Amino acid sequence: MSRPTCRFAISLIALASVSVVLGACSGDGPRPAAAKEPTPNPPAATYSQPGADKPGEWTLPGRDFGGTRFSPLDQINSSTVKNLHVAWTFSTGVLNGHEGQPLVVNNTMYVTTPWPNITYALDLTDAHAPAKWAYAPPTASAAKGEACCDVVNRGSSYANGKIVWNLLDGHTVAVDAKTGKTLWSVKLADINKGETITMAPLIAKGKVYVGVSGAEMGVRGWVQALDLNDGHTIWKAYTTGSDKDVLLGADFKPFYSSMQGTDLGIKTWPTDQWKLGGGTVWGWITYDPETNLIFYGTGNPGVWNPDLRPGDNLWSMTIFARDPDTGAAKWAYQMTPHDMWDYDGVNESIVADITISGQPRKVLLHADRNGFSYVIDRTNGQLISASPFIFTNWATGIDMKTGRPQVVPSKMTKQGVVARNICPSSTGGKDQQPSAFSPRTGLWYIPATNDCMDYEGTAVSYISGTPYLGADVRMYKGPGGNRGELVAWDPAQGKKVWGIKENFPLWSGVLVTAGDVVFYGTMDGWVKAIDAKTGAPLWSFKTGSGVIGNPIAYTGPDGKEYIAIYTGVGGWMGAIASANLSPDDPTAALGATGAAPDLKKYTAPGGMLFVFGL
Repeated sequence: MSRPTCRFAISLIALASVSVVLGACSGDGPRPAAAKEPTPNPPAATYSQPGADKPGEWTLPGRDFGGTRFSPLDQINSSTVKNLHVAWTFSTGVLNGHEGQPLVVNNTMYVTTPWPNITYALDLTDAHAPAKWAYAPPTASAAKGEACCDVVNRGSSYANGKIVWNLLDGHTVAVDAKTGKTLWSVKLADINKGETITMAPLIAKGKVYVGVSGAEMGVRGWVQALDLNDGHTIWKAYTTGSDKDVLLGADFKPFYSSMQGTDLGIKTWPTDQWKLGGGTVWGWITYDPETNLIFYGTGNPGVWNPDLRPGDNLWSMTIFARDPDTGAAKWAYQMTPHDMWDYDGVNESIVADITISGQPRKVLLHADRNGFSYVIDRTNGQLISASPFIFTNWATGIDMKTGRPQVVPSKMTKQGVVARNICPSSTGGKDQQPSAFSPRTGLWYIPATNDCMDYEGTAVSYISGTPYLGADVRMYKGPGGNRGELVAWDPAQGKKVWGIKENFPLWSGVLVTAGDVVFYGTMDGWVKAIDAKTGAPLWSFKTGSGVIGNPIAYTGPDGKEYIAIYTGVGGWMGAIASANLSPDDPTAALGATGAAPDLKKYTAPGGMLFVFGL
């Protein structure tokens, strides 16, 4: 393994700036001084959140193993949230899209940037939040040319004194959380093949779980488990190929018959196409200690032109449940067989226990790109419910007996024919931006996109390390004209409770707290707080750049609750605001420019962390 030595440097601290902002959005006042001695975290609430033992900290991407993004803190609530003001800010010095979220551990905040993937450790015991250290690992600039949809990074994870994150050029690194000293660095992906890594690793059971990006380059998807101590690979599971490669053994028991059989990762593809099969794992991984399973979704099949890959194309577009120690799959469920629309299945699968029809159920909550909200029995992969959470017309529903979508023939795509008015678009009813679930309200808060598209398959040939698309896509506003909506969904009833429409697609993740407040951001730069029960607007603040990051809540050394979120427009949907693209070409950025051609009028690139307090 390689061990980079590029670490803390004064020049890196100069790259970023910390500023104390005295102005509040609802009244001026100085920031409260930090306490000299750290105040213990408040007592834990009565909500079971394995992997998140300290209520005031945020150590994993989704806060807990199950990715609920629920904080048990309640100082900021529906009554007090109107008093939020900017406590302090931090400039990352990077202008690419800021997805992901910071971490808070032991009165230190860890901020990870888009490429070049610098991580900063900020001292929260000092009112100015100075950087304790900065780690800038050497990352190959060539990786920028291989990344599909901006050079984003979705965050880091903490465990056992280590901060671990992925680099765009295919490395995973671990550093000492106190000093920033390099502990290990391993190369997992090959940018010469078009492989990159943008996802946030999950740490559980002494292992680091990492997946690859690059389906638009014709790569073959995989996920790996690394030893947290030294980074060596414990197991690796491919998305396509033989049962041996996909780690499907005697214990693999998918619920639906179409997913039962041997070597379906080869047989459901034309000859050798599975080797370019996509199915990458660039979204979120969650873990359930009760069933001892990790869960993740796989992305679109390799090449967007469906005529080049007849068959169900397993195991793309699939939620996998695997043994975290061996990688052996226990069950799988394919949401969109023979994907014709680029409906990546990588979105988060939240672990939750809910009561349905009077019976307690152990479920996964998965709001998919294809527009359907899936409630799945996490013990065996059986569908409990599947309903559209946003306007969806490519399928009339999901057959509960077979688990397969009921596809509308006129919305099927093929080479040389333009299929029109397909909803949602390839960016999905929701892309990777994570939803949140509150055990208090029982509601699931989904950041949604209301876009439709015209789609035409095109001829394409594979060349290693170059785009392997095979489609022209044009996107535009969906019915009603609002391109985004925050949807409050009742998973027990399988229906929408309320929604808040937004002009632009919601590309920010969601936070919900025990104060019954929902936080999210908008692509035109607003950070908003909403009543978690009613959907009533409670507070908002305008930042300098669009928000595509994910908010977190934490307790500061002064014993007070804070909300932190990145700003910095970019990502796939924000490409037109951060790249040299013309709104006159609606097919640019894989069609995303057509969805938001006016975004440049509302926002510009940035790279800031905002922290709000009472």
